[in-house]
Amino acid sequence: MGKFVISKRTNGDFQFNLKAANGQVILTSQGYSTKPSCENGISSVKTNSQEDSKFERNTAKDGRCYFNLKAGNGQIVGTSQMYESDNGMENGIESVKNNAPNASVEDETNM
Repeated sequence: MGKFVISKRTNGDFQFNLKAANGQVILTSQGYSTKPSCENGISSVKTNSQEDSKFERNTAKDGRCYFNLKAGNGQIVGTSQMYESDNGMENGIESVKNNAPNASVEDETNM
């Protein structure tokens, strides 16, 4: 089962990573000024990851593929790593769909 890991950035903002069962990061959030906002972002990922229309598929300037997950209001709540192929990106999207709904939350900011 996947997990969300909440951490702090060097500028003090909170962020989360969604990790697959193998520990690989499959989605990274934006920066949030407060922990409750970050936790709301996690809730949004859990909800919106089940709708394929919420995944925005993109190609970077170097030709690699990535995706953004958008909330109901159209705001980006998570961005993937870069993938070498469309197939890799689609596998990443499937991994988010499979891991996000029941993922646990690990808060590294309290350590």
